[in-house]
Amino acid sequence: MDPARVIGEVSGRPLPESAGMLVAAGVPVFPCVPGGKRPATVHGFRDATTDPEQVTAWWRRWPGANIGVPAGAASGLVVVDVDVHGPVSGFAAFERATYAGLTDGWTVMVDTPSGGMHAYYPATPGARQPCWQAARAGVDFRGDGGYVVTPPSVVPSDGEPLRYRVRTANTEPAGVLDAEQLRDFLDPRPTPAPRAPVRLEREADASRLAAWVANRAEGERNRGLFWAACRLAENGIRPSDALDVLSAAAGRAGLAEREITATVRSAYRTVHPALAPQSPGPNGRVGGGSTSWRTADIARGL
Repeated sequence: MDPARVIGEVSGRPLPESAGMLVAAGVPVFPCVPGGKRPATVHGFRDATTDPEQVTAWWRRWPGANIGVPAGAASGLVVVDVDVHGPVSGFAAFERATYAGLTDGWTVMVDTPSGGMHAYYPATPGARQPCWQAARAGVDFRGDGGYVVTPPSVVPSDGEPLRYRVRTANTEPAGVLDAEQLRDFLDPRPTPAPRAPVRLEREADASRLAAWVANRAEGERNRGLFWAACRLAENGIRPSDALDVLSAAAGRAGLAEREITATVRSAYRTVHPALAPQSPGPNGRVGGGSTSWRTADIARGL
């Protein structure tokens, strides 16, 4: 049976009974603190099990514990998490993705206490689907390496205890989700040409990358800066020039100078180890060459 359909069947039942039903259907669970989303066990979602005796013991100890389920291959389900935080609502982005045909195949949709929604899908067999976040779109993806709190768990919202409740169940056959395609749709990333034969074109590409980095939201800043620096390295931009181009943009995104230089350096080491900045020797000098980082860069913390 599709694990996501079991999620729909436990909605509204007592928490201990729901945990037992999920385990009986082969869905691993673990307890979260009563009224919260934080795991109650030492190793969090890695403690998830389908052992009925262990699950009974957990909910005997914490009868009000919320139910956590690891996402991805561990449970056979993945979740698109539509968030509502202040001015950011993921429902508009999810609707756009639906019109584009990228969110078909869900099994169950669940209303969350914060006013958001979880859309459950079967995990893609034999494929790893890691978690990701599209913060500006207000949509997260819970896959391998993450977990989700399921119905009938209870979390306070504005001081009132609210349950995770099934909004609707799909009677059509479930389908797998192309999570990477959905991410690219919700948070498109620039794709500079593999090689820029003219310096002017390379500078234009660098400017576009810098503008993209400056717009990264919290939680995506480091990854975005690393990705942009890798693209500059692949296009033959010198490390010192990459730092000049990206520093101001990453600073506007909220990153500290030391963090920026360390991330750019790591990107160049990854793409072209020969172009990576060299550490100063005992005499304080750094290896030369047209691709070396400037001494001033070394002095300020590289």
